[in-house]
Amino acid sequence: MGGFAVRKILTIDVGGTFTKYAVMSGMRSFKILTKDKIPTEKKNHEEFLKSLAEIFNANNDAEGIALSMPGLIDTQRGICISSGALNFSNGHCITEELQKICGVPVTVENDANCAAIAEVKSGSLVDVKNAFVLVFGTAVGGAFIHNREIYRGTHYCAGEVSFTLKSIDADTSKENFCGENLGALALLKNCAKILGMAPEDVTSEMVFDLIAENDDDMLDALYNYAHGVAVKIINLQMLFDPERFALGGGISSQQSFIDAVQDKIDELYKNMLDYLPRPEVVACKYHNDANLFGALYRYLKK
Repeated sequence: MGGFAVRKILTIDVGGTFTKYAVMSGMRSFKILTKDKIPTEKKNHEEFLKSLAEIFNANNDAEGIALSMPGLIDTQRGICISSGALNFSNGHCITEELQKICGVPVTVENDANCAAIAEVKSGSLVDVKNAFVLVFGTAVGGAFIHNREIYRGTHYCAGEVSFTLKSIDADTSKENFCGENLGALALLKNCAKILGMAPEDVTSEMVFDLIAENDDDMLDALYNYAHGVAVKIINLQMLFDPERFALGGGISSQQSFIDAVQDKIDELYKNMLDYLPRPEVVACKYHNDANLFGALYRYLKK
């Protein structure tokens, strides 16, 4: 009598600061067996590929590699069209190159799309057709779900919230892109400035521990940050009219962040027209692991 075979897949989530990875195992449902992270290699494409191959070599009993990356990704052909800070990978067919090195099948998907896929498949968006996912990390990723599928756009650019402009000024410098202002890293940098500390010495845990202690300065920093997030959510509500927003990234596991965003939305809606739809905001079920689970689901569809 036939049955389902247990599978083991290596999932890798490349971020602007760290590359997280996990070995995931299962048959119809999967769980994380082991998980770790390394600093993201930013020297050149060859060294970047080598860093991914080294992760596989330490976990070479996996049947394949499910990769999550930032930027514009042609997931069907496995090509990084443009990958932000990792621009040395632009134009490379990373699935083919990594497959040649490791000898196993490889898939690749945009990181925010991965988070959205995970939440639609088995997370906080299982019961809706249209949704928007925002993932807060070094920058901020976005993904629009239409009829329970990723809407990619003509140039694979749909959902690229990081490259929307902060203000109406005709300024396209780096500082005016929302990725510089709405990423969780922007909150930590601001908190470090308030605390008189080096940014690299301030962690999310430190900041939210102070917030839990009702530190006035950290609460002000959080609510100022949440105001920018709320404004972006309201704009996206009017443009795409989703049923629900799911907020991801490590910061999404902090209820005080979700509450602050909701409070700012409520505050802004006091002066909005009554008939305009109010955004529904929830945390991603998978928080900081959403990209890993979404990369897995993308691999399983290959």
